[in-house]
Amino acid sequence: MDYELMMNGNVKIGQKAPDFEANTTFGEIKLEDYKGKWLVLFSHPGDFTPVCTTEMIAFTRAHQYFKDINTELLGLSVDSNSSHLAWMYDIYCKTGIKISFPIIADRNGQIARKYGMIANDISNTETVRNVFIIDDRGIVRTILIYPLNVGRFIPEIIRTVQALQMADCSKGSTAANWMPGQPVIVSPPKTFNQLQERNAEIQKNRNGITWYLSFKEAPQNCVKNKKDCKQIEK
Repeated sequence: MDYELMMNGNVKIGQKAPDFEANTTFGEIKLEDYKGKWLVLFSHPGDFTPVCTTEMIAFTRAHQYFKDINTELLGLSVDSNSSHLAWMYDIYCKTGIKISFPIIADRNGQIARKYGMIANDISNTETVRNVFIIDDRGIVRTILIYPLNVGRFIPEIIRTVQALQMADCSKGSTAANWMPGQPVIVSPPKTFNQLQERNAEIQKNRNGITWYLSFKEAPQNCVKNKKDCKQIEK
């Protein structure tokens, strides 16, 4: 394992996600179990807390949207498995909602510290609201960090997964505020001849602003679920 990661839990975008085995509300799991699927690994500060409860409900309601784009959910906190189970049952009794994904019981904080989920300036024990988007090859592609008192916006996490998948499939990039179905940015030319060709293409097809910013239609088979993420808010 990388020495910096071992000492500081300093996970970076582009590196192999640190492996782990863990006890969860769905039984024993390991990171390798998700090979071939995208994974949203997220931490929450604690069970039986208000913001975390709303997030668990929101993630469950959106779980099928994640599944539609070959993505699974995996939660984590330093609470015990029995605490997780009691919390899940309380949510079910109060709302009728069954949490549909596993939650890791990381009692010794080993996984949390490996991933840098504990911000010592805020708490030495509670995990902040981290989100790690890990692709189907086990590579960390996105890291999001929210404070203890701000809940996550689930549609943006879905959109980010879709954007990453589209960028990979199209060999391009996605613009600000990109949504599924919109064009993608073409990679800029690398030679002067290519620059001139790109400018000529833009003048002909009206598909860009200048040689370094042009667009192409998104491939139709990159993102399996093209429904507007805003539907999840309902």
